[in-house]
Amino acid sequence: MRRKAMPEKLVEVKDVEISFGEGRKKFVAVHNANFFINKGETFSLVGESGSGKTTIGRAIIGLNDTSNGEIIFDGKKINGYLSHSEKNDLIRRIQMIFQDPAASLNERATVDYILSEGLYNFHLYKDEEERKAKIKEIIKEVGLLEEHLTRYPHEFSGGQRQRIGIARSLVMQPDLVIADEPISALDVSVRAQVLNLLKKFQKELGLTYLFIAHDLSVVRFISDRIAVIYKGTIVEVAETEELYNNPIHPYTKSLLSAVPIPDPILERKKVLKVYDPNQHDYSVDKPEMVEVRPGHFVWGNKTEIETYRKEQSK
Repeated sequence: MRRKAMPEKLVEVKDVEISFGEGRKKFVAVHNANFFINKGETFSLVGESGSGKTTIGRAIIGLNDTSNGEIIFDGKKINGYLSHSEKNDLIRRIQMIFQDPAASLNERATVDYILSEGLYNFHLYKDEEERKAKIKEIIKEVGLLEEHLTRYPHEFSGGQRQRIGIARSLVMQPDLVIADEPISALDVSVRAQVLNLLKKFQKELGLTYLFIAHDLSVVRFISDRIAVIYKGTIVEVAETEELYNNPIHPYTKSLLSAVPIPDPILERKKVLKVYDPNQHDYSVDKPEMVEVRPGHFVWGNKTEIETYRKEQSK
C-alpha cells in the first residue's frame, strides 16, 4: 500500500502574540496562537465578536504587527522586516475579502477600475487588451454581467457587492485568500450562493482559504479544519467532522450547543451549555496546546489534558 503524501503547509502561525499599546496601556489581543494551513484547504477560525480572529487574519496579511512569535508563509517568515519587493510579492499572493462589502469598495470608482486597480499596481497584464479580457472574464466568473463594469458600487445589492469584492481578490491570482466574515452582512438566501462561489473557485484554482466566522453552523459546509478561539486564545483545532462529532474543550461544546436545530420541536428541547472560564485554574499548572487525538489539538494544563484523554478512552 502506498502511503498517503503529507499535505504541504502554506501558512504556519507559531506562538504568535498580538498586542496594542505599551506599558500600562498594553492590551494583548491574541496569546500564543498556534496553527497551520495546508495548501488547497479551507481552514476556519471561529469565535465570538472580539475574540481576536480578525486580528490574526490582519496580522497574516501584514495589517497588524505581532509582538511575539512567527508567521511563516510558503517557508518564509513574513512578520518583521521585509524588503519592498517582498512586501509587494505578499500583497499579490495574499488577498482579503472583507466583511462589509459596502465599506470595502471605493464608491467613487467604477467596477472596472476597482477590479483593475491591483492589475495596474502590479503590472499583471501585457497590454490594455489583456487587462480588459481579464476583467471581463472575472466579472462573468462571479455571476455578474459585462455591462456592470461601468457602474458604481452603490448601484448593486449587498450580495452583488460581495461578488465584486471576491472578483477583486481573485483577479490577482493569489495563493491565499483571507475571507473575513464574508457572508455575515448578507441575506440568508444570498449566503449559500457566495459560499458555493468560494468553493467553486477553490476547486478550479487550487486556492487556500483562511475563513473567519463567528457561526459554527456556517463553517461546517466549507471547512476542512476548524480552530476555535476564545478571548485571544485558540482552545481547540480539529478536522471539521471530528470537531462537530467530538468536541473536547468546554468552550467548543458551548458554541456547538448554540447552533440552531432546523426541527422546532428538537430546538425547544435542546439544552444550552454555558461556558464558565473560571473553571480553569492556570495559576500554577500552565496550559499548552496538546494533541489529544490524532490531528485534534486542545488547549489545557496537564490535569485538564489527562481528564480529556480519560473521557476519550471511555
